[in-house]
Amino acid sequence: MNLVSHLLQRQLRLPPPSTRDLVVRRDLRVPMPDGVVLLADRWAPRHGGDGLPTALIRTPYGRRGLFGTILARPLAERGYQVLIQSTRGGFGSGGTFDPMRQERQDGLATLDWVIAQPWFGDALVLVGGSYLGYVQWAVADRLPPQVKAMITQATESALSLEFLRADGFGLAASVQWGVLIANQERRLALLRQLLQARRTNRALRTLPLARADIVALGHRSQYIQNVLTHNADDPFWAAADHRRRVAETRVPVSSIGGWYDLFLPGQLRDFQALQRAGRPARLIVGPWTHAQFHNVGMQEALGFGLAHARGQQPPPRPPVRLYVMGQDAWRDFDSWPPRGYPPQRFHLQPGGALSPEPPAESAPDRYRYDPADPTPSVGGIALRGGGRVDNTALEARPDVLTYTTAVLDRDVEVIGEVSAEIWVRSSLANADVFVRLCDVHPGGRSYNVCDGLTSLTSADQLGSARVRLWPTAHRFRRGHRIRVQVSSGAFPRYARNPGTGEPHATATRLRAADQAVHHDPAHPSAVILPVRAET
Repeated sequence: MNLVSHLLQRQLRLPPPSTRDLVVRRDLRVPMPDGVVLLADRWAPRHGGDGLPTALIRTPYGRRGLFGTILARPLAERGYQVLIQSTRGGFGSGGTFDPMRQERQDGLATLDWVIAQPWFGDALVLVGGSYLGYVQWAVADRLPPQVKAMITQATESALSLEFLRADGFGLAASVQWGVLIANQERRLALLRQLLQARRTNRALRTLPLARADIVALGHRSQYIQNVLTHNADDPFWAAADHRRRVAETRVPVSSIGGWYDLFLPGQLRDFQALQRAGRPARLIVGPWTHAQFHNVGMQEALGFGLAHARGQQPPPRPPVRLYVMGQDAWRDFDSWPPRGYPPQRFHLQPGGALSPEPPAESAPDRYRYDPADPTPSVGGIALRGGGRVDNTALEARPDVLTYTTAVLDRDVEVIGEVSAEIWVRSSLANADVFVRLCDVHPGGRSYNVCDGLTSLTSADQLGSARVRLWPTAHRFRRGHRIRVQVSSGAFPRYARNPGTGEPHATATRLRAADQAVHHDPAHPSAVILPVRAET
């Protein structure tokens, strides 16, 4: 294990360990109020571990092997004792795993149990990303005084509800995660995941989608059935929505996100709620995807978290630290969104132009969207992969419109919330509008910055579709161009719109649609960018 520890230190660029002589107590039994027992492993220095600050990690992905080593060992070697617990229904813990809907009571009971243990000192720090961060929000408004800080990464307080929206169902993330949790305890699970991809991709194209779990797994998945039949506003998910708890969080929170992370909008919403409530919080957003491996969460646990656990203050810094893409530099701000970036409209123009000037009289641009050959998702937001990629092939498709500025004569910096208003009419009542912001480099390659989709139910009537894109921090360099894509989908990130009005789970027919995008004085389609132009 010393070799593993050494490699982790080099990869994560962590401070030197205070000890590498650790002991791991396996399968500690943590009773829940309903009699179910959850299992946990405790990592601690062999000598002097009792009484150290405790890092609590609650995970549905298992406690052992490389996963446990990467999460627990670096912390236990550098000032913590670590309790890593398997959530209900997985990896030896009792009960049935019902994702997102059971973490509050189990989390509160676990906190009470930890504090009562003879090895516990007087400080507890909650640590983890994605689902491991979400479980922190589930208890955030009822933390005992022994909890000194939260470190949340690539997560938010209403996990998954963003991509369960009725007006923009995130298909790929929902099904892929359902497949992951269904297979993860099988023998040779990692190898199976690699071999599973083809079956999962086939499942995403299945009609009706209600059979996607059978195609992907060979059996029913209750989670996949739930996400297909209950959208984000369904009372079914009420127990999974912890947004109301955020402003009641009393402990300092360090929140780490990525510009290409699927949970970023909710994470920024949570941070704003903390700031409005006057809670101690700070934010870091880097150029990362959801699954991208980096060291910031561990560094925050060892710096921000340990300082608060020891009754100290971490080194002072502004509350918001953002990686500005294009400039490729970290910058500090006082708030999100930063002040000094007023919204500016860039209007779609005839001939594929994009300009702050109002549009002239012009005929609409037209294209045909066929869900049997759906516009693909390329890079961008994804559970796996994604990120910044070359969009050249995507933009060559006949079902993708592009609008591009002239070559910029100065840098244009965009930091904040991005949206679009697209005047559209479809030959069908049901249609989607997907908008993507891109940076076109001097050589002509177009790279995606941020994007978003909305679904319409009266698209056969000319109207303005309001599309909320992912937030961003990006500098468009002098000599580059700003580009906007408009299309009707990004499959399989978003479920393809069948055009029939049938629910996604039961739709069996696909209808192609003729789309018209208007850009004239009466219908001024535009992307709205928070801009500070620099000379």
